[in-house]
Amino acid sequence: MTQTHPQDGLVVGVDVGGTKVAAGLVDSGGQIVKHVRTPMSSNGTAADGLAAVTAAVDSLLKANDDVRPLVKGIGICAPGPLDPQTGMVINPPNLPCWRNFPLARTVSELYSLPVKVDNDANAAALAEAQWGAGRGFRNVFYATIGTGIGTGIVFDGRIYHGRTGAAGEGGHVSIDYTGPRCRCGKLGCIEALAAGPAIAERARLKLATAPARESILRDLAHGDVSAVSSEMVWQASAEGDAFARDIVHEEIQLLAYWLGNIVDLLDPDVVIIGGGVGTMLNPYFGEMKDRLPQCCVNSRCQEIPILKARYGADAGIAGGAALCWG
Repeated sequence: MTQTHPQDGLVVGVDVGGTKVAAGLVDSGGQIVKHVRTPMSSNGTAADGLAAVTAAVDSLLKANDDVRPLVKGIGICAPGPLDPQTGMVINPPNLPCWRNFPLARTVSELYSLPVKVDNDANAAALAEAQWGAGRGFRNVFYATIGTGIGTGIVFDGRIYHGRTGAAGEGGHVSIDYTGPRCRCGKLGCIEALAAGPAIAERARLKLATAPARESILRDLAHGDVSAVSSEMVWQASAEGDAFARDIVHEEIQLLAYWLGNIVDLLDPDVVIIGGGVGTMLNPYFGEMKDRLPQCCVNSRCQEIPILKARYGADAGIAGGAALCWG
C-alpha cells in the first residue's frame, strides 16, 4: 500500500490546459490523494478562465473540509509564455483568455494561500526530480513527448529558468535548418519532426508515395490513409509491420540525434521521458541509448540512464504541487 504523508500537510496542484483544468491534493511524498477535472473556458474573458480554475480548487476543498486546514499552498501549471517569478501569464496561444494576467497574485488573494505558477514541463521535471524517476539524481533533464515536445531542466533540486524565465524550451531545438516549419516559426525543431503529429504525417506521406508497399496501417485506418495516427504506427510496429517499424526507427534516430545535442550541452545525470509518445517509446530506450555515441561527442554518454517518467496523465497535478513542496 502506498504511504501518504498528510501529517506533513497537503498542497493543491493545478494543471491548466486549453480544454480542462485538473486539480489534486498532493502530500509531501508526491502522492495524489484526490483529484478532480473541470472544463476550461479558454476563449472567454480573463474572469471566465479564473472561474474555471477556482471551480476545480473549490471542488477539492469543499469536498474535503477536514483537510482544508492542512493545505499549505497552491501550485499551478499553466501554458507559457509566463513569468515564474511574478506568476504572470503573458500571452499563451492556447489560452487567449489570459493576457498579462496576474494568476498567482489573484489566486493567492482568493484563498489566502501562497501560490506558485510555472509551465507544465518545468513543473513536471521538478516533480520527477523530487518524487519520481529523477529522485536521487543531482541534475535532471526531462522531456514530455506527445502532441508537442516540452522539456524541463532541474539542477540541484531547482528548475533552471534562465535570465528571463524562458529557458528549457528543448522541444524547439532545431536539428535540421531545412526541415519543416514548427508552429513556433522555426525550421526543423525536434517537435516538428518527432512529436505525435509528425509521426502520423510521416506515415501518411510514405503510404501515399509507396502505394504498393504492404502495411497493416491501411487496415487499421480502414483504407483511409489520411486517418493514420501515431498510435496506429506504434500498434502496427508492435505487431511486426515492417513499414511501421521503419518509421519507428526513424523516430528513434531523430530523438537520439536531439538527445546527443542535449547531452553535449548539459551532461545531465539522468534523462527522463514522459508523455503519450514517450510511453510508447519506452521499449526503445535501449536502442536510443545505443545510438548516442554516434550522435554526440561526450565519450561517457552511455553512462546516462534514460528512464520512464513516474507521472503520466497526472504529471501536471504533481508538477504544480512540486512547485510548493520544492
